[in-house]
Amino acid sequence: MRKLKILFASSEVAPFAKTGGLADISASLPEAIASSGHQVRVIMPMYRSVMEGNFKLKPLEKSLELSFRGRLLKDQVFYSEIARNLLIYFIKRDEFFDRDMLYGTSKGDYPDNADRFIFFSKGILNLCKLIDFKPDVIHCNDWQTGLAPVYLKSLGKNDPFFRNARTVFTIHNLAYQGVFPEEYIAISELPPEFFSIKGLEYYGKINFMKGGILFSDIITTVSEKYAGEIQTSEYGYGLDGVLRDRSNDIYGVLNGVDYTEWNPETDSHLAANYNAKDISGKRKCKEELIEIFKLEGSVKIPVIGIVSRLSDQKGFDILADAMDELMRMQLLLVLLGKGDEKYENKFVELGEKYKGRLGVKVAFDNVLAHKIEAGSDMFLMPSRYEPCGLNQMYSLKYGTIPVVRATGGLEDTIKEFDPETQKGNGFKFAEYSPGAMIQELKKALEIYQNKDLWLRLMRNAMIEDFSWKKSALKYIDIYSQASNRI
Repeated sequence: MRKLKILFASSEVAPFAKTGGLADISASLPEAIASSGHQVRVIMPMYRSVMEGNFKLKPLEKSLELSFRGRLLKDQVFYSEIARNLLIYFIKRDEFFDRDMLYGTSKGDYPDNADRFIFFSKGILNLCKLIDFKPDVIHCNDWQTGLAPVYLKSLGKNDPFFRNARTVFTIHNLAYQGVFPEEYIAISELPPEFFSIKGLEYYGKINFMKGGILFSDIITTVSEKYAGEIQTSEYGYGLDGVLRDRSNDIYGVLNGVDYTEWNPETDSHLAANYNAKDISGKRKCKEELIEIFKLEGSVKIPVIGIVSRLSDQKGFDILADAMDELMRMQLLLVLLGKGDEKYENKFVELGEKYKGRLGVKVAFDNVLAHKIEAGSDMFLMPSRYEPCGLNQMYSLKYGTIPVVRATGGLEDTIKEFDPETQKGNGFKFAEYSPGAMIQELKKALEIYQNKDLWLRLMRNAMIEDFSWKKSALKYIDIYSQASNRI
């Protein structure tokens, strides 16, 4: 197979800027592709977190130029060499990206998000020319980069520089589509005919996600189950018809895990390291977690961990409804996350009500996330929908048994444990309700009381392999398919 040139465009990349799993994937997948000998360049905005993060960045000598709202903008670009064949570039425009958060606050999105990501989508193509990188494939991710394939097929279609460039567009979460007023068609400088039912028009507005879906050569999602779900009215969020029309070009590829970061045997954040052969260190991790959250009770009581964005999607409505009953059960619960203001306030209030039983921290805290994965006995993900999910895969490696709703990537990765055959790696429930979640937790708690069974379940979980190796090969095949299209 010939070596390809891949431009990977994402609105967030760990460790430079992160709100969720997209950042982890945008770090791990390009590295896995580059390690196979392909040339990879990553592009993202230069947020405040990048500027303040003490990263070793170098400035490009030339400025990035592009037209925007009748102005010719000239912006600095910085870069960092991550690994052999892998460089990451940052577009700096402080009026758009020098902010505390990436997309908005707990009160809502930034009102100029359309401007910010029109600018970024244009910059994706302009950067290729600036660094003289002629990509075989431009891999765009979610609505923030959804206009880049549209620009390539419109303003760039007669540009010999992009003659061989093809596009792959990954849907990480279809619920977030980048929908803005009609006026942004003119602001984007796309031809007026692109505002149509066969273009970006969506109920009288412009839809960036729809642009990525319609104008990319190949579409991927982050699990096989989710690839099918988004083509239904229940999970399609108004774009299921558009996606069904392109069903032959849609592939589900499960995200992978970076085990150099998420591995209890080597994790530097833990009170003690451990592995599937010797899990004794997990007890020290649990003791430390109980101390961090000032929980009361014996270390023998099961601890359930949650690390999540606080939103309806993640099941926090049914979790809130179930909390009183959960707190009557023999368990402790710890929660880390940020998100919707209503859930931040609700769970802080619940943490006060059940102090000593329920530990809550409203924050992004990577170190604490590692400690929760290692110190908990179970990990709860009651998602309404979950395109892929990474935490259940982290949890498996840490011997922290997932209890999940059977949707999207959770359905694909978690196999119900059968105490008779002793096969399976976790627990899952189908109905989206507090009752179904509680029943599945009770089943898990019953197994927990049987030490031999629980040890077998932990070892089943810890030997699972969700590394990027298999998924990266699938992406390389998809890139090859895209680059061979006429």
